Amino acid sequence: MNECPYCQATENQIKAGLTAAGSQRFRCKLCQRRYTPDSKERGYPEALRQQAARLYADGMNFRRIARQLEVHHQTVINWINAYAASLPSETALPEETPISTAQQITLAVSGRRVSDEGGVFRCAVGRFQVIRQPRE
Repeated sequence: MNECPYCQATENQIKAGLTAAGSQRFRCKLCQRRYTPDSKERGYPEALRQQAARLYADGMNFRRIARQLEVHHQTVINWINAYAASLPSETALPEETPISTAQQITLAVSGRRVSDEGGVFRCAVGRFQVIRQPRE
């Protein structure tokens, strides 16, 4: 039988409904308090949240993810926002890489053209759009 966490009585414990998560509640007849001996974990599993983040990173929109995972779309938005907040604010740039050609290389960075005379350039994912040699 269950033991009341307040008065430690093991007798006179009766069922008193269910919690919102579906766990059985009990009431102690001696102290008249209600308690849940083995509460269930609330919320969705972490694997489902990670799957939503992967699907979003693959380009799927919030509502489609929600339909696929059978959750509300606002839940998916909350998960993605929480995941984005947990990421580091600044990403480390890779080390400098020497350019082997002596020709001028043009990088299209955020719509601006930046030139380098064959010295050193930095390359980070998402920081440039095109690397090409200019036509002569």
